[in-house]
Amino acid sequence: MTPIFPPNEIDAVYLSRSDVLNDLGTFSRHPFLLDGVEWPSVEHYYQAMKFDDQDYRDKIRRADHPKQARKLGRTRFKRRRGDWKQVKTTVMTRGVYIKCRTHADVAAALLETDDKILVENSNYDYFWGCGRDRRGKNAYGTVLMNVRQKLLEELDN
Repeated sequence: MTPIFPPNEIDAVYLSRSDVLNDLGTFSRHPFLLDGVEWPSVEHYYQAMKFDDQDYRDKIRRADHPKQARKLGRTRFKRRRGDWKQVKTTVMTRGVYIKCRTHADVAAALLETDDKILVENSNYDYFWGCGRDRRGKNAYGTVLMNVRQKLLEELDN
């Protein structure tokens, strides 16, 4: 009988980006300074960076909750920056990395995952998550694992 999960994912760590209580999620309230501005969460930063319009970025940054920032970032009434598809993973990586460098407890939580595979467990997101059928790209899990590797390298130096 073929197992549902691949053998290397049995011990994986599954998380949700939108869990405000999970330190490794983008919704967690761990403010950080990036590009001269304080961001309330990685979600605020990520959503704001979709746009060149500085006033709209500020509106997203000031959103009361990461869920509101996400809603503003998903608008169809504002034009996204032209290179968004090319830079969105880099933007997410920058936000997660600076969050970890700002908050030692978040970095420690990420390092405590050791060398486990990290999976953004979303039924609907096939880019950032694993998707319902687990054939998604899991880009957020990859971002976390790349940041974890960078933090480990910095510890060794």
